[in-house]
Amino acid sequence: MSEQPLPTGISEEPDGIARCWWAAGDELYRTYHDTEWGRPVADDRTLFEKLSLEGFMAGLSWLTILRKREHFRRAFANFEASAIASFGPTDVERLLADAGIVRHRGKIEAVMNNARRCLELGDEFGSLAAYAWGFEPDVAARPPDLDQSALTAVTFSPEAKAMSRDLKRRSWAFVGPTTVYSFMEAMGLVNDHLTGCAVRPVVEAARAAFVRPTASA
Repeated sequence: MSEQPLPTGISEEPDGIARCWWAAGDELYRTYHDTEWGRPVADDRTLFEKLSLEGFMAGLSWLTILRKREHFRRAFANFEASAIASFGPTDVERLLADAGIVRHRGKIEAVMNNARRCLELGDEFGSLAAYAWGFEPDVAARPPDLDQSALTAVTFSPEAKAMSRDLKRRSWAFVGPTTVYSFMEAMGLVNDHLTGCAVRPVVEAARAAFVRPTASA
């Protein structure tokens, strides 16, 4: 364990690793923080899953959703947009009866609608990844040192607001600016690991090596 005072918002766990405060105390959260959150992603299935689960999280905690994630995957065809796009009314009723997920008709129907809209984005841009990474925030506009107070003060960025507005224009649902910004944090479009977190430089290196997807000509 470190003998130096930890920066505000940094928690040092029994394993001696300094992490963002929100990952403390739960092994599932620690693993998610260490191996997933903030790592850049270009896989459309993963991106669509995260957007969908962020929509389900509205009014809940991410830990609640994380604990149900495997069941969500089984219920929603592993979040393959092409499969979900063919869901119909019987699937809505099936999902509303599934206690392993968040049973909210509006959110369920939003995922089905968004899957169809996701396929449209693929036709236009080549992939959901190329579309989403086109809204990557400018690193130069972000604080060089990120502490807990700075992070908690940010609920969305101008880019998240722009992406949210554009998705809504394209008839997506449950994609408000805060939801989109959480998606950006998780999928590596920004690095919101706090200064002093052991994972922050790892994510920085991953982002530096990451090849940004581009739209098809």
